[in-house]
Amino acid sequence: MLVTRPDPDASDTAARLGALGIEGVPCPLLRHQTLEVSLPEPKGFAALVLTSANALRALDERGVLDRYRSLPVYSVGNRTAALARELGFAQVTSADGDFADLVELLAHAPLSGPIFYPAARDMSADLGKSLAPFGRMVITAEVYAMNPVMELPKGVIDRLNAGEIEAALFYSKRTAQTFVRLVERGLERQVRTRLGVLCLSEAVAAPLLDAHFVRVGLADHPSEEAMMGLALSFARDQNP
Repeated sequence: MLVTRPDPDASDTAARLGALGIEGVPCPLLRHQTLEVSLPEPKGFAALVLTSANALRALDERGVLDRYRSLPVYSVGNRTAALARELGFAQVTSADGDFADLVELLAHAPLSGPIFYPAARDMSADLGKSLAPFGRMVITAEVYAMNPVMELPKGVIDRLNAGEIEAALFYSKRTAQTFVRLVERGLERQVRTRLGVLCLSEAVAAPLLDAHFVRVGLADHPSEEAMMGLALSFARDQNP
């Protein structure tokens, strides 16, 4: 199975697939870039909000995590929450879901000040706009970018066309869009009907459906655990 998420997550997911007896082929389609933007001081903030572990990696790379470790953390999912704890944050709460779940959590959280949101340059949703109806002020800093690669690793198209790779895992809409662009010319038509495209959500699957990939699987929950369950189910269907 092709693992299209960025590193180091691609390698971690491939290892988890290996533990299930499935060959994982890391194929990162986005690359992390830390951005040198001005960052606010932590004083006055009620919380730090994370929609991706990449925000923590960016802050860590810039050597500024220490200044924010006293803030409570609210994360979109459990993996980002786990990384926050590993990096020394003591108060961490996970929405254990998607962006809408995080908004719901923050709307009703006992917070009495603005929220600091270190975000991606290309945001898929506007946290500040989503929380404005609840009277929450969000200060956003674009601390990282996920840049699409220009080509697939050598041999991947050949393996896809030969049927050696039976499925691909997609965790973000931008990754799915990048994959569609990169395989537009080299992928044989019949592969689009044969290849399993296993997606974190309907939004992630949309670009693949538009590109006529028809064998779409959706995780029943936006989490790595659900994606592993989806991958295992697909593998068992392939090899009953």
